[in-house]
Amino acid sequence: MNARSEGMKIPWIYIVFVAAALIFGRVCNGQDYGDETPVAAAPPPAQDNCDGVFVSYAFDSRQREYPFVKNVSAQAWAFSSLLTVINTGLFELKSWKVHVGFQHKELLVSTDGAVAVEGDGFPVKVGKNGTVLAGFPQSDLKTAIDTAGDFTQMAAQVKIKGTQFGVPTKSTPMPKTIKLLNDGYKCPAPTRYKTYMQMCCKRDPKYKPKNTTIKFMPRQYGDLSFSYDILSAFDNKYQAQVTIDNISPLGRLDHWNLTWEWMRNEFIYSMKGAYPRKKDPSECIYGPQGQYYKDFDFTTVLNCQKKPVISDLPSEMENDDKVGKLPYCCRNGSILPTIMNATKARSIFQLQVFKLPPDLNRTALYPPQNWKIEGTLNPTYKCGPPIRVDPSGFPDPSGTGMTSSAVASWQVTCNITRPKPKEAKCCVSFSAFNAESVIPCNTCSCGCQETSKCDAKAKALLLPSQALLVPFKDREKLAKEWHRIKHLGSMPKKLPCPDNCGMSVNWHLESNTETGWTARITLFNWGDIAFEDWFTAIEMKKNVANGYENVYSFNGTKLAQRNNTIFMQGLKGLNYLVGEVNGTNPDADPRVPGKQQTIISFVKKHTPKINVQAGDGYPSKVIFNGEECAIPTEFPKSHAAALKSHVGLLSAVLLALLTFLVLTHQLH
Repeated sequence: MNARSEGMKIPWIYIVFVAAALIFGRVCNGQDYGDETPVAAAPPPAQDNCDGVFVSYAFDSRQREYPFVKNVSAQAWAFSSLLTVINTGLFELKSWKVHVGFQHKELLVSTDGAVAVEGDGFPVKVGKNGTVLAGFPQSDLKTAIDTAGDFTQMAAQVKIKGTQFGVPTKSTPMPKTIKLLNDGYKCPAPTRYKTYMQMCCKRDPKYKPKNTTIKFMPRQYGDLSFSYDILSAFDNKYQAQVTIDNISPLGRLDHWNLTWEWMRNEFIYSMKGAYPRKKDPSECIYGPQGQYYKDFDFTTVLNCQKKPVISDLPSEMENDDKVGKLPYCCRNGSILPTIMNATKARSIFQLQVFKLPPDLNRTALYPPQNWKIEGTLNPTYKCGPPIRVDPSGFPDPSGTGMTSSAVASWQVTCNITRPKPKEAKCCVSFSAFNAESVIPCNTCSCGCQETSKCDAKAKALLLPSQALLVPFKDREKLAKEWHRIKHLGSMPKKLPCPDNCGMSVNWHLESNTETGWTARITLFNWGDIAFEDWFTAIEMKKNVANGYENVYSFNGTKLAQRNNTIFMQGLKGLNYLVGEVNGTNPDADPRVPGKQQTIISFVKKHTPKINVQAGDGYPSKVIFNGEECAIPTEFPKSHAAALKSHVGLLSAVLLALLTFLVLTHQLH
């Protein structure tokens, strides 16, 4: 066997079968005698009988890749396959999306004819849950009736190349499933063959489009929405406007950085309202841009990167004649929830984009793909592909009341994702009036990079309440002394790692009576950067928030959109959470975090059956500036309960020992 093994071969019958599908409607003749009628190859029977959308996945080949290893699960294989989507129905398929259930830890290197929705550029790590492929540049598939059977307009073929792992030599690595994700279609389980699977997705007769008057896809709802509007178009360039709208009441961005990927060698000539982080004309000069625009002065070009990083301008440049003077621009990257400030929930910038062949036509317009936006301490957004929507309308500058429409518009919708374990950006600790020990933030809540001197998997040590006021490095002495005084057991040789969070929240159960209860919430900023116009939100369980009464040092309100969520922000003049500073005596005293706190009160009239101290008095979710914080999985125990548990354990041990002695005596 060669060092590089042969790829798996497809049976010739299957090749004929797939080839027929691929050349459906096409003929290639060596000579044309004029009097012979070409005969098109017959499509697969299942495709021929499909009244809807025909989807197929064909495995092509795979080849063993370096490094060669004996461990089957670690061996890499390069593979290629073909995904085909054909509109065989009566309705145009707009912005098609197909889920491919990859299950062999695939790493996609290219998907010619589509983009990976969950990726931000190749290579895309798929894992075991599959991925969603969206059509690009051909996102809409017309019907055979509207195109006289033109296969190039009614079908899309995606050539997939990538790497997969853990596949035995003689097996065929097929996906778990394939499925069309467009609204209004029902898909059966795919029909499977050894190297091929197919399905016919049919139109749901009960499906009713929300808006039948629009030409393109309806606008989608999400936590964050981008609008990419072409304001003017020429043969080789166009002017675009990007609008960012924060729709979620708990979403937020601070000092945002936006990235996307140009797919057709475009470059940014100029911008207003924002700026790229890097200006380097070399990528244009030595790339296809320089080969086409040979007499172009690229030193004046703003950005030539395939994946530019774009940031908002500072507020000082809002009225600058060259780069400012746009509505909703120049906010220093801050986008707030509408509940805090509706005018600051939007950001706008404009850019002039140059194009390359074969797109030298004013109607050849393609938006960038793989959108991604990040903030400093903000939620992680997962963005979908751009979808074509009806052109956006803008107030006409003439002031006559007319509405001007964009040449073309696309929408990108993003949703907030929950942080993975040990990847949060803030954390929560619990304490209570009836418990001596504090439940600290979880170990490695915000990640652990250095674990040689600490245990990343160990449970965080119980602490005295005063330990919350000092940095983690100064808590070790307090924790050891607390364990000794309270007889909490011997200290582990390797102590738990810190939470490593620059922001933490303490929820302290303050009181509990027959008619109501109170809690104290304290915000700690352990970082160097201050938080301006901060907000926090708590989500309670069992409708406990129905008993919400008041917040005394913050502005608080119960969100109508989320029944169990209470939203809090700083009062005017107190909305600035400073960063960590030196203590009174920097040489001896620990550093002091920025801190703000308030009391929040609840009544039991509307929630009579809750058990406050057993867990109902603690939030199930805490959010700071849009980011969901890591939260403990246990609650503080009262001293009596802890003592009872120790006594109960001791009694059980004594009883077991006594039983053992009695049985032993009887046996003798």
